[in-house]
Amino acid sequence: MYDKFSNFVRDKKHICVIQAENPDGDSLGTALALEEALSDKEVTLYCPVDIPKYMHYFEGWSRVENEFPYKADAFIIVDTASSTLLSKLLEDAAIRNCLSTEPVLVIDHHETAPDLDFDHEEIIETTSSCCLLLFRILKDQKITISAQCAENLLYGIESDTLGLTSQSTSSEDFRAAAELVDLGAKIADMEERRRDYMKKSARILDYKADLIKRVEYHLDGRLATVLIPFEDIQKYSDEYNPNVLILEELRLVEGVDVAVSIKTYPDGKLTGKIRASKPIADQLAGFFGGGGHPYAAGFRIYEDYAETLPELIGATMKLLDQVGE
Repeated sequence: MYDKFSNFVRDKKHICVIQAENPDGDSLGTALALEEALSDKEVTLYCPVDIPKYMHYFEGWSRVENEFPYKADAFIIVDTASSTLLSKLLEDAAIRNCLSTEPVLVIDHHETAPDLDFDHEEIIETTSSCCLLLFRILKDQKITISAQCAENLLYGIESDTLGLTSQSTSSEDFRAAAELVDLGAKIADMEERRRDYMKKSARILDYKADLIKRVEYHLDGRLATVLIPFEDIQKYSDEYNPNVLILEELRLVEGVDVAVSIKTYPDGKLTGKIRASKPIADQLAGFFGGGGHPYAAGFRIYEDYAETLPELIGATMKLLDQVGE
């Protein structure tokens, strides 16, 4: 079923695994699992931004590089098929030339239609996580899944399903988790490391209190938004992702159906993270050219925040009216 994967990697000597500009636990788990699965080849893990500290509980995170490996003879892009989330790469003429002239395989699980404008092969299926899709591929192709590979896959599945609790979680996720534990993933050790890295300093706790005070409510409390200026990103992101601090808290507020955090950057860029209790997050992100899942999505635009907020409120109101109570 997934012969495309085996055919793609078969004669390659140096494969670069590419994550998007918004690395998360699923993309990192997929990249590290691929590195293990392709242990007979030279594999470079690449991401255009640093892996955030809150994901350093992944063993092997430090092997992800910022220097693009131009000598690679093939590229595998994981967890995205969106040109927006690969804009740093595609704006670099030398990197774009590599991706346009060497074989590229995209492995992604999002519902958003791919829009990459260079030749590539695709394995894209709507699943809870990219790690679950990779698990399907490796099993189907009878590729050895080591204990470390199993751990990385389980981390990624847990990350994108919020610990097997999100609306996108299916029985397949639970079966996969059980199989991965049987293959050697030590879930208790994983959780202990994760909790260690999720600990917050008093400084971060104070910042979280400040973020909560900034929350604005719209549409009779059904939409909650918070603005995260670039100054905050510079000051706190290396220690703790502001989105992680605030978004799940907003979803727990009584009456809130949609929570959106918006970061601003000096070049005029805005990035939005959306979490929703109604299946509209991907449609809302799509209004701004983004995408994702029905309950979790994101977007990136170049627009003034004062102009974006009314558009966000209007689009949210329309979508909430469509799904009803």
